Amino acid sequence: MSGHLSTYEPKYGVTKWLDKRLPIIRMGADFMTYPSPRNLNYWWTFGGILTLCLMVQIITGVILAMHYTANVDVAFADVQRIRRDVPFGWLIQPMHAVGAAMFFFAVYVHMFRGLYYGSYKAPREMIWILGCIIYLIMMATAFLGYTLPWGQMSFWGATVISNFFTAVPFVGDSLQQWILGGYSVDNPTLNRFFALHFLLPFVIAAVVGLHVWAMHHAGQNNPVGIEPKSKEDTLAFHPYYTVKDAFAVVVFLLIFAFFIFYYPDALGHADNYIEADPLATPAHIVPEWYFLPFYAILRAVPDKLMGLLLMVGAIAVLFILPWLDTSKVRSMRFRPVTRIWFILFLINSFILGWCGAATPSDIAIPMGEDKGLNFLWLSRISTLYYFAYFLLILPIMGMIEKPKELPESITKSVLGGASSGGAAS
Repeated sequence: MSGHLSTYEPKYGVTKWLDKRLPIIRMGADFMTYPSPRNLNYWWTFGGILTLCLMVQIITGVILAMHYTANVDVAFADVQRIRRDVPFGWLIQPMHAVGAAMFFFAVYVHMFRGLYYGSYKAPREMIWILGCIIYLIMMATAFLGYTLPWGQMSFWGATVISNFFTAVPFVGDSLQQWILGGYSVDNPTLNRFFALHFLLPFVIAAVVGLHVWAMHHAGQNNPVGIEPKSKEDTLAFHPYYTVKDAFAVVVFLLIFAFFIFYYPDALGHADNYIEADPLATPAHIVPEWYFLPFYAILRAVPDKLMGLLLMVGAIAVLFILPWLDTSKVRSMRFRPVTRIWFILFLINSFILGWCGAATPSDIAIPMGEDKGLNFLWLSRISTLYYFAYFLLILPIMGMIEKPKELPESITKSVLGGASSGGAAS
């Protein structure tokens, strides 16, 4: 895959001159003819969907920045003014807000697909690590952006999260003051959060470029997890996958448009439509839905430092995943026992999100008279399984599970040819 030779031949004087000095046309042409595994399913279309989401966020973000003032006295009013008075602001602002949620939805599908099909395994470790870096920067960008509307959730969310830095030994207080620009969330905080929120999407775009470059060098993974062995195993990216991606993008945009035009505020918190008030604490301070699993992990233990370490560890473990999974088989299609553990991990992730959304008054889930399932203990059990899946289950299952037989080639797996490959071990 990485040895794909260029087939582009410039025909005109201008294109020949440009090709020798800046082969940008050649790069685009080679991208279109890039040989991709012929068995890629619709789960692989989320890479293109994520690219679209990033473009939407950058374009709408730049437009919103032209009409926004990072000042605590006018920030809340500016957001309302954008929605009411700025031409097409009624569309651009919800597009940016809903776009953040859709961006995370697409990235989670993309990540779970990678986990299921073993896209993090050699020789694609760097592709996975770069993807984790993108995810980490996305989380930072989303948190910074959540403070900009300067509603109650914006202010108190920034206050709660910044307070966790005080748990860092020796430098915690100084670190918090450096992040906030003072002793509390105030105008300096909003200024620096706005500056970073504007900058980081362009950093994401740069890392995405590295991510795509690494993918084109190492080649794409595929549902059966075996490498292409001949030209029959691959198809040109265009028109086969451009058409497939375009169809998936249209379906995604229909869902996106449904939220923008019918439920633009459904994914936000009602308290964030109340202007920030340092003297009025909301009944329940909760992050956006895409942070809820990590918020549940953070609250699973009573110690502030331990909760912070667990939350950071929940993300850090993703970076070393390629070395934790000891199986030589990539796809869980051929690892039936591990597939069951993965399905439980997927369910566990939803449970963590549910626990993260629970309010302090929701002490227990009613399960009959004088009985209930405690949210705190459910969070702890789910947190334990989260780490056990990566640190114990995947390493052990890779050593003891005997996978099913792999197909001889991608082509035979697509055309239904009989598998005559030996048992993977």
